[in-house]
Amino acid sequence: MKNIRKITAIVLCAVLVLSFAACGKKDPTSTATPATPTPTDSPKTPVTFDREIAVYTLAGPTGIGMTKLMDDNNNKKTALKYTFDIASAPDQIAAKVIQGSFDIAAVPVNLASVLFKKTGGKIYVAGVNTLGVLYILENGSTINSISDLKGKTLYATGQGATPEYILKYLLKKNGIDPASDITVEYIAQHAELATKMSSGDVKLGMLPEPNVTSAMIGNKDLRIALDLTAEWKKVSDTELCQGVIIVNKEFADANPEVVKKFFEEYKASVDFVKANVEEAAALCESVGIIPKAALAKKAIPNCNLTLATGNEMKSMVSGMLNVLFEADPSSVGGELPADSFYLIYE
Repeated sequence: MKNIRKITAIVLCAVLVLSFAACGKKDPTSTATPATPTPTDSPKTPVTFDREIAVYTLAGPTGIGMTKLMDDNNNKKTALKYTFDIASAPDQIAAKVIQGSFDIAAVPVNLASVLFKKTGGKIYVAGVNTLGVLYILENGSTINSISDLKGKTLYATGQGATPEYILKYLLKKNGIDPASDITVEYIAQHAELATKMSSGDVKLGMLPEPNVTSAMIGNKDLRIALDLTAEWKKVSDTELCQGVIIVNKEFADANPEVVKKFFEEYKASVDFVKANVEEAAALCESVGIIPKAALAKKAIPNCNLTLATGNEMKSMVSGMLNVLFEADPSSVGGELPADSFYLIYE
């Protein structure tokens, strides 16, 4: 009897062992799927940086897209920490770039190429942030196409910079010789020309935003005769881009994830500005990008703000630089930049 009980116990143990073993094997006929980890199971490591990132931008359209990012930084709502410096002229930023005392900067597209040459390739261009912002204003109704500018005297700003080369390109594409078929009088400061147009001293002028809006607020008889971005699209396969984001090469190479995070935060800022014009206009005044919110509110829709990165950025910038190089090689530093100029981080 004892032997029978002993055998029975052994059999029961074996059955239990086999049962537990079976539980550990996947049933090939089962339709159940294994549990997948949720985002909280493997949290993404936040991007951090041990110092403030030095960002330089220009007042006006070049800096408008950054206004929400500036405000968020002031209120400690950003993932990274920044210091923002707003310059009134490109040469102020150029000096910082040449010295290497910057991390990120917003500059005119041709200046980026010039600085790449001057620094021996120590910068990248990483994004396009501003498309066309140039307009021709008229106190009258005689100018309705580029060809109507023939024989006229046009006042403009931006001599020796992107605006001059854009104007010359459009004139030539429309059969107008910039040297003989039109008189272009250049004025050093946008604000000065806007004032002259507001007062009626100048009746035909080329200006960028927000000076276009400023002039029109001051003189109700002014109208936008030509949108040069639209005129560009009629004669060119390239995108008219005027402002770009450049990055210190040493900084970018050492901190690729930080650069990506900056562009994430910057894109959110651009999207906010475009979707919330009134609030963004108030921010433009508070951070010092545009002096008055009322002016910014009217100007922002005409500023063609964007953020293009990666291969899209490279296509836009290289196309624009080719046009400028053909117009005047010195405008881009005497030669087109090498592929190492472009930061494709995606």
